[in-house]
Amino acid sequence: MIHSKISTREQEILQLIAHEYRSHEIAQMLFISVNTVQTHRRNLLDKLRVKNVAGLVRRGFEIGVLNLA
Repeated sequence: MIHSKISTREQEILQLIAHEYRSHEIAQMLFISVNTVQTHRRNLLDKLRVKNVAGLVRRGFEIGVLNLA
């Protein structure tokens, strides 16, 4: 199951991406570096087998990581 391969931190970052936060904003909110955010984003793209942020958000909804609430 894809959902189980995504770490808690990756789920957090996916939520923030879906809420239109930029990498530097996410880094500040989570007290991590911008490079770390970008690494998590790249890992999410690979794990969810998508090409871009729109695909990340779509797949997030499909696998139940994201919701409309």
